[in-house]
Amino acid sequence: MSRIGRKPIPLPKGVTVKIEGSTVAVQGPKGKLDTQLPAGIRIEQQDGNLVAVRENDSQAAVHGLARALVNNAVEGVTKGWTKELEIVGIGYRAELKGKGTVVFSLGYSHPIEYPLPTGIEVAVDPKQTKLSVTGIDRQKVGQVSAEMRSLRPPDPYKNKGVRYAGERLKKKVGKTGAK
Repeated sequence: MSRIGRKPIPLPKGVTVKIEGSTVAVQGPKGKLDTQLPAGIRIEQQDGNLVAVRENDSQAAVHGLARALVNNAVEGVTKGWTKELEIVGIGYRAELKGKGTVVFSLGYSHPIEYPLPTGIEVAVDPKQTKLSVTGIDRQKVGQVSAEMRSLRPPDPYKNKGVRYAGERLKKKVGKTGAK
């Protein structure tokens, strides 16, 4: 039996859940999210909690997944999700252009404009080297963060580039030190 799938999802105050077939609509103070459930898994409401129930053991692989997706939606509409990015390198920086575009200067011959999808907000610190990506959809926040990081991934020799906050990098020795 799935340990994660069995755990009940507590519903905080101000969160309403509508279950229609294989779609779970979660509404909270920060917004509204729809989550598709895999076939064979259903969500039931039991005394202030949500419980993921599978029809038979052939859905064991997606039982915990379905519960985690609904839990992420509930947490997203109450607290929201945040990913922190750091920009390391001389002259590397990011700035907001208007409300929906982030402009990166990452050592290329041109600045890179990254348009933000709906539901995602980015805050840039005054030094322009730290970004904070926030939103209610965990998958979207993670995808936008990954795309921003891929604009200039950390270089293994100088550790310059865009990285997640707290990301541990393994620095390689250059060809002079490899003997």
